[in-house]
Amino acid sequence: MDKPVTSSAQETALACIDGIQPLLSAWTRTIFDFGETAWREYQSAAWYVDRLKREGFSVEEGSGGMPTAFCAHWTNGDGPVIGMYGEYDAVPGNCQDAATVKRARPGLGVEAGGHTDPHSGLGIGSLGGLLAAKAAMLEHGIKGTLRFTGEPAEKVRGSKPIHAAKGYYDGLAGMISFHPFYMLPLCNTARWDTHCGAAYAMIYRFVCDEPENWGRAASDGAPIPQAHSAVRAPGANDALMMMYMASKALRDSMLTHQGGWSISEAILTAGQATADNLPAGLAEIQYMIRVPTIRMAEQVTAVLDRNAEAAARMSGCRYERHWVSKSRPGLANHAMADITYAALSTVGAPQWNEEARAIAREVQVNAGGEATENPFIDELERLITPREAEAILRRDLPPSQVNSTSDDYTDMSWHAPTSRFYVARPALRAPKGHTYPAWVMNALGGIPATIDPMVTCAAKTVALTALRLLEDKAARDAAMGEFVERTGGGVGGSNWIAPLCDYEAPINFRWPEYVTTPRGRDWWIPAASTA
Repeated sequence: MDKPVTSSAQETALACIDGIQPLLSAWTRTIFDFGETAWREYQSAAWYVDRLKREGFSVEEGSGGMPTAFCAHWTNGDGPVIGMYGEYDAVPGNCQDAATVKRARPGLGVEAGGHTDPHSGLGIGSLGGLLAAKAAMLEHGIKGTLRFTGEPAEKVRGSKPIHAAKGYYDGLAGMISFHPFYMLPLCNTARWDTHCGAAYAMIYRFVCDEPENWGRAASDGAPIPQAHSAVRAPGANDALMMMYMASKALRDSMLTHQGGWSISEAILTAGQATADNLPAGLAEIQYMIRVPTIRMAEQVTAVLDRNAEAAARMSGCRYERHWVSKSRPGLANHAMADITYAALSTVGAPQWNEEARAIAREVQVNAGGEATENPFIDELERLITPREAEAILRRDLPPSQVNSTSDDYTDMSWHAPTSRFYVARPALRAPKGHTYPAWVMNALGGIPATIDPMVTCAAKTVALTALRLLEDKAARDAAMGEFVERTGGGVGGSNWIAPLCDYEAPINFRWPEYVTTPRGRDWWIPAASTA
């Protein structure tokens, strides 16, 4: 594929990003330090909303019924509508400072939230591209509209299925999806055929609201059992544990091993730690199913439903199933992949200077390794074409498997031609037999010298892709033509998969968050006293 000639508008966008690079760096660190987790990204979302309003965008706050989501628009007249987005949720238990040693951010414990992917750089990279595209549209009189959605709770595949079902991706000429690299060979490239698969996430809630019906009436007629050893309903905790163990034991019977599927669980806290001898009245467990196909997700869900019903009956409870996510598998678009990879090729792979390498060497030593002349893996500073990456990715997959791994950008791909591209983030070279702990990549994702090259490269790629779609009608028509063909007629076509979301945003569960109490501001698990 020949590298396209850069248009005047694209040159303007590249210059714009070079000019605002210090701002992008500072903004990335701001979101990194917020470290807010799924459905509770209040400061992060407010920051984006404020920034976008300052930049002249009209912003719908709380879009799709999600308090930490938003949808922003800026228009320069009638023309194509191009979509981009930011993510900003962090991960509990990963509170790492932007430092070369293992330590939590000031005033917090390691249990608090921290950016692992990092979504802090993901969102600001996309925002930088958005602002540069806007500047170029203004200077060169390019007609069209830019749409930028704020996407909370990606770690539980939260917002995009909801936004999709409520129409926020409709009417787009193209959607540009950026993610920091997290696996080889998907580094400095765009996905080709094998896009991410389906994902279902749900919470099973066990409620023991009639414990008196468990045993026979007490012979002494006392309204409250007088002995702690009296017969009582097992309660919600027992139901949860039976659900947990039964689902573990039956994992091999849910699906065949073929297809690279996975299921994980998380127990949500429901309190009652200070109760006496009463049966637990409520307990919750969340499951996340990552599978290539919707049919596979439905099979696992049926098994989990049966397990929940059995566990509830055995423990004097009832159960409820609440959806967190139902996300579709991804739809490829070669035309969009070519457009975005051409933009990435124009920008070039990110490069790390000696300051970044010195920092990386310090981290190598502090993480139990040895400093190397080039502390980063070779793949970070070179491109790989989408077709080459696809060929490597397919080596370990059966021919029948169309989708692999999991991410909810896939819901966007059924509403508009979508490109998914990856830019290198800092990853350290390790001696044979040595594995770096998780804090290492988390820290490198917050230190400006090590994360800025990724953010800048991503911003330029997003901007060039957006402008190509706005200026090049033939390229835009090719992407839409392919979308129509693959879906059997576009949105609503014979091969189109409709949104699976038939639930409201699951915002009212006990998701971990930062809290303010008489003891001060803290993570929901109080930090250990340092006194």
